[in-house]
Amino acid sequence: MDVTVRTMPELILVGHAAEVPLVHRGVNPHIQAHIAAIAPEEHARLKALGDAEPGGILAVTADVAPDAPEGTSLTYLHGVSIGAGTPIPDDLRSLRVEAGSWAVFVAGGPFPETLQTLWAATATEWFPSNPWRLRPGPSIVRYLDFTGATATCELWMAVEKQ
Repeated sequence: MDVTVRTMPELILVGHAAEVPLVHRGVNPHIQAHIAAIAPEEHARLKALGDAEPGGILAVTADVAPDAPEGTSLTYLHGVSIGAGTPIPDDLRSLRVEAGSWAVFVAGGPFPETLQTLWAATATEWFPSNPWRLRPGPSIVRYLDFTGATATCELWMAVEKQ
């Protein structure tokens, strides 16, 4: 499993948010519909606004327990990370995450299967054999390469030493 642990300052995540049901397998049609409803020029605006790590357009899930059953409501934010001095536009939702450690997992392959397999492997393989546990915060997916059928991505999970 390709993973690094990074210490980050406070993250400020901003973007377009929607409440959607959790889907464990396959593409989440509610998230797809949310993203499709965002105009192309708005994607460009978000990209230009993002000025902090993790960079690029981010898929953020919040307000859901790690072991939540399928169908549980969660907050999905399609957005970017901004620096502490960057103004937050009034029309975007923001989410602040305390400074701390993040486990950053990297995987590539068929989408969304590879990402969903990675999620499961963090719980069954990585966390049980490492001195880290989840801390309060969202999970973040950063797509490094995405063709629609395949993706290479990073899964960021807020962690703390046990």
